[in-house]
Amino acid sequence: MASSSTSVKVTLKISSFILRLLLNIAFILAVVLVVVYGSRKAFNFTYQLYGPVTVDREPGRDVFVKINKGESSMDVAKKLELYRVIVDKNSFYFKTKLQDKVIMPGTYKVNSSMTYTQVLDIITDYSKSMIQAEEETVEDE
Repeated sequence: MASSSTSVKVTLKISSFILRLLLNIAFILAVVLVVVYGSRKAFNFTYQLYGPVTVDREPGRDVFVKINKGESSMDVAKKLELYRVIVDKNSFYFKTKLQDKVIMPGTYKVNSSMTYTQVLDIITDYSKSMIQAEEETVEDE
């Protein structure tokens, strides 16, 4: 009877060791996957903030974007993402805030092959608004 009890204890110890080993391996794999996934997301987000990210290659396609008075930067970013001018609304919003840019109301001509910086340079400069250009033409006549 003693040998039966000893073999059960040895079996339980081996089973316990194998179970702990498998759980440790699963935990380490889960941590590695989270780190890799998080790092990839962080890299892509940072690249969108500071890299030359465009939706299309040259020549791209022209898009007219109307920005209304009182629209927030996030509303404009959503609109630009919807029109497929930018890749991601969140990275564009953060780039706008980091550069401390103020988006001006108006109608702007942007291109899907422009970088975030180029798009920001256009929509933050009221003199590049299509509506203003039309108003100046009417006043000159």
